[in-house]
Amino acid sequence: MTSTTTAPAPSPSVAAPAAAPAPLSITSLVLGLVSVAAGFTLVVPIVGLVLGVLARRREPEARTFSTIGIVANAVMLAGAAIVLGLGLAVGVPLGVAHLLGALG
Repeated sequence: MTSTTTAPAPSPSVAAPAAAPAPLSITSLVLGLVSVAAGFTLVVPIVGLVLGVLARRREPEARTFSTIGIVANAVMLAGAAIVLGLGLAVGVPLGVAHLLGALG
């Protein structure tokens, strides 16, 4: 008796679909993190915020990246606005008082 063994049929391998690149979301995320870490105050967070909002609409698969970018850029922009407002609220009266000779 001869026994023949047959090799099992190879199972078809299903490759995972390649993730679509999400340049707007990644750019928003990087700009948000860099603006927080490096202290960029106005222009960079505004650009990151705009890119994050555009990315949420155009790149639904990268929603998490764009959300984190939006939050980081908004926090940095709000912090810059608060510091600018406090600086103007304190600096302008002191400057005017100095010009008028009250403190000088």
